[in-house]
Amino acid sequence: MATLTRPRRGKVIAGVCAALANRFGLSPFFVRLLFVLSLLLPGPQVLLYLVLWVVFPKEGR
Repeated sequence: MATLTRPRRGKVIAGVCAALANRFGLSPFFVRLLFVLSLLLPGPQVLLYLVLWVVFPKEGR
């Protein structure tokens, strides 16, 4: 099972969506698409993204 670490490769901004995709076995594109679509709804999506950016460690070498 994959852990929640931000990858060094395959990330677009901070690697949060790629980390979630790796953890749950989904396509990074699909997770990014869901995030962008969620921005159309009211809520703290951007704040949650920033928190996860800080919480998820970078992948080791």
